[in-house]
Amino acid sequence: MPEAPLRLYADAQFASPYATSVFVALQEKQLTFELFAVDLGTGANRAEPYAVESLTQRVPTLVHGDFALSESTAITEYLDETFPETPIYPRDRNHRARARQLQAWLRSDLMPIRQERSTEVVFYKKEAPALSAAAELAVQKLYFAVDRLLSLDASNLFGDWCIADTDLALMLNRLVMNGDKVPAKLASYAMRQWEREAVQQWVKLDRPPL
Repeated sequence: MPEAPLRLYADAQFASPYATSVFVALQEKQLTFELFAVDLGTGANRAEPYAVESLTQRVPTLVHGDFALSESTAITEYLDETFPETPIYPRDRNHRARARQLQAWLRSDLMPIRQERSTEVVFYKKEAPALSAAAELAVQKLYFAVDRLLSLDASNLFGDWCIADTDLALMLNRLVMNGDKVPAKLASYAMRQWEREAVQQWVKLDRPPL
């Protein structure tokens, strides 16, 4: 019996950090999938059938046969349970919980960084102005947490690579790639993560002009 096909829907600019996470997860698991662009600027995410499939009218959405799922961490956890041969979350229970904590935090907090250092800095090399006071506070909060998670010269958060490494590296690279001051340990980690083949496959996608 052939496997049900996989389709990933991402933003048309391929700049969503959440679509990045799912794309990398699929590549790391060496799964065959089709990538489709959804033009958020024209409201394509609110039109049927996409709105019906995604429920949340957001990207990314993964379609696996007759099942559709949106929200990136829900998707990556689903992929890890459905295709367990190559894990993308730590096997250790505590590390797995920490990875999920980190993913949830990066998606729900640090809003000034996300607003003032959009992923256009990363994927379009767009220069951003100096950080506001609120963003500086968020940056220090980020550095405080990551400094305690990463040992010196660590290549990954928890020994072996996991999907939270990609999510964290993207957050840090919003700052690194804009030339902001980032502690050497954190900048080195972020750039090493960015060299990972699955990440580079996303980076090298053809993007329309802004």
